[in-house]
Amino acid sequence: MASLSIKKSLLTILLACIVFATAPGNVMAQSVDSIVTPQFFDGIKNNAPATCAGKSFYTRDAFLSALSSFPNFGQLGSADDNKREIAAFFAQASHETGSFCYTEEIDKSNTYCQSSTEYPCAAGKSYYGRGPLQLSWNLNYGAAGKALGLDLLNNPETVSTDPVVSFKTALWYWMTAVRPVVGQGFGATTRAINGPVECDGKRPDLVQARANLYTSYCTQLGATGSRKNVQFEFGLHSTGSTEFHGL
Repeated sequence: MASLSIKKSLLTILLACIVFATAPGNVMAQSVDSIVTPQFFDGIKNNAPATCAGKSFYTRDAFLSALSSFPNFGQLGSADDNKREIAAFFAQASHETGSFCYTEEIDKSNTYCQSSTEYPCAAGKSYYGRGPLQLSWNLNYGAAGKALGLDLLNNPETVSTDPVVSFKTALWYWMTAVRPVVGQGFGATTRAINGPVECDGKRPDLVQARANLYTSYCTQLGATGSRKNVQFEFGLHSTGSTEFHGL
């Protein structure tokens, strides 16, 4: 009788696990590399002109190599949450680089050097935007370099010449400055990346463009579970109350 009871208990547990795993929002999470397929990644690059330096620089292999240093990326919880974070990252990267066209900022006139004793600017070096999220300012180059074990203050150009390092800096910035606010919705990720330039009514067109990419990528990645609606507050009130799905 005890043996039969144990078998029944095990069967009950197994059935419960199956029900949980197949319930909406509880689908077993996929690995990031299975979500970011070659078709998805190359689909972004295909929107950039053939002459773009980034088309050969930014590769899925480089992204996946960099990802090994950030195993928590794309691991927010449910399968849909994970897909939404990945969609948000690539939406921001696509916008910042023109669909992976640019490896560095077009306008290089600003050195982006801020006085700092911890991360002082190196002589003759500029810290304009480079990489998928256009890492800018000596403070970010210094902090990213410290986290990655690289001297990016003296060698900032590495971010636009080494594709793995380039993606590592983008993932570092995302996990450090963006991940803490993803629960507030996609708009908060835009504020964390380029808020002073675009948010609070400064460039609603750019804010909208980022949101459009996010929505498109969510669809492409199959993020179909329930999402919380959040006010997309950053500069769109003048055209009415516009809502987008949060992360």
